[in-house]
Amino acid sequence: MKRTLISLLAVVPLTLTACNVDSGGGGGDSAESAGKKGPITIWYSNNAEEVAWGKEMVTAWNDAHPDEKITAQEIPAGKTAEEAIGASITAGTAPCLVLNTAPAAVPQFQKQGGLVALDDFPGAREYIEERTGDTAEQYRSPDGKYYQLPWKSNPVVIFYNKKAFAKAGIDAENPPLATYDEFLATARKVVKSGGTQYAIWPAPSSEFFQSWFDFYPLFAAETDGKLLVEDGKATFAGDEGKQVAAFWQQVYAEGLAGKEKYNGDAFADGKAAMAIVGPWAIPVYKDKVDWGSAPVPTSQGRSVEEIHTFSDAKNIAMYSACENRATAWEVLKFATSKEQDGAFLEATGQMPLRTGLQEAYPDYFEKNPAYTEFADLTERTVEVPNVPNSIAIWQAVRDAYSNSVIFGKADPTQALQDAAAKVDQLAGQS
Repeated sequence: MKRTLISLLAVVPLTLTACNVDSGGGGGDSAESAGKKGPITIWYSNNAEEVAWGKEMVTAWNDAHPDEKITAQEIPAGKTAEEAIGASITAGTAPCLVLNTAPAAVPQFQKQGGLVALDDFPGAREYIEERTGDTAEQYRSPDGKYYQLPWKSNPVVIFYNKKAFAKAGIDAENPPLATYDEFLATARKVVKSGGTQYAIWPAPSSEFFQSWFDFYPLFAAETDGKLLVEDGKATFAGDEGKQVAAFWQQVYAEGLAGKEKYNGDAFADGKAAMAIVGPWAIPVYKDKVDWGSAPVPTSQGRSVEEIHTFSDAKNIAMYSACENRATAWEVLKFATSKEQDGAFLEATGQMPLRTGLQEAYPDYFEKNPAYTEFADLTERTVEVPNVPNSIAIWQAVRDAYSNSVIFGKADPTQALQDAAAKVDQLAGQS
C-alpha cells in the first residue's frame, strides 16, 4: 500500500530457503564479482501478496539452479525500509538484490557506494529500455547509468465513495471532478450533505513522501508530466505549481480536508469521501466502500488519455556487497521476465513497468477490468527526480507546502519560491 511500502511494520524476517550460504557481504573486486556465480541473498517488501509471489519466484529459480540458490527474506524491521537498507550498506551486509528499492533513496544509496551500475552487465541497458520503454529514462542517474531496474508502479488516481456522492445528489457514475472548480463544487456538496466529515483527507503530516499523495500527482497532471526537478533546477515554483498550491489551499481553507492526522484509513472508515490511491486500493476497499475512480483534477480539465500522475514505483537494485553478481543479474532478469511479471500482476494487482502491459496480459485485464485504467496510466507516470539529495529535496518541499498550504502560516507563492531556491542548491551538490 502507498504508505506501508515506505514505512515497514515490525515483522520477523521470513527466510524462504534453508540455505546458509551468505553471499551478501563483502563484494570484493567488482570486476571479479561481476563474473561470479553462486548463491545470493535477496530482500523484498513485507506486503503479504508480494511475499506470496516471492516464495513462488524463489522456488522456481532454486529448482532450476541448485548451485545458485536464492535465500530470501523480508526487509528487516525498522523505522523505514530506506533506513534498514542504508544501515546494511554501511555495515557491508546488504543483500545482492532488494526488490523494494525506493527511487527517492537511490541517489543516497549510490552516494554511499552501495549500488552496482547495472550497465556493467552485457545487454543490461537494452534489457531495461526494451522492457520499460521511454519511461526508463526517468530512472537513469545523473552519470547516465542505471542503478535501479524500473520494476512496478502504482499510478495514483482519485477514489470516491459512490454512496456519499449519491447522498449529496452527485452523479455517482460520472461525477464532476475533472477541473479544480468542479472538484471544489463536488467537495462542498459532499461535506454539506453530511455524508462524510471531509471531502478528502490526505495525510497532513510532515514526512518527506507525503507530497507524493497530494501536491505531486496534481503537479504532474497540470504540467503534462514535468518532474519536480529538471536539468538541476526546481520546476514547481512556476505558474502550474502555484495553481496546484492554490487549489489545495482552498480545499483546506474551506474545511474540505482535515488538518489533523487521522489514525486509520479515513476513506475506508467513511470519514472522507475521496482518497488519492493506486491499484493496491482495489482489494483493500473491495468489501468496505462502494467506490468509483477518476483521474486527478487539473485547472482546465483534460481528457483521461492525457492525464499524467505520480508513479509510486518501487524498483530492484543490486547492492555492492554482493559477491556473486553474475547470478544476481540473472535472477534480476528472471524476476522481471514476462512470465514473472504476469505472476506478480496476478498476485498483487500492482503494475509491472513493462511496455504494452494490457497486450501482454489480455486475460488478466479481461477478468479484472478495474485495473485497466492503471495499466493505461503506467505509460504516463512521473517519478521522483533522480538527483543528489533527493530525500532532503522532498523534505524541503513538504515543509514549505505544509506550512503554507495546509496550515496557512505563510504565503504559498513565497513558500514555493523559497523552497525552489533551496532545492536548486541541494540538486547542485554532489
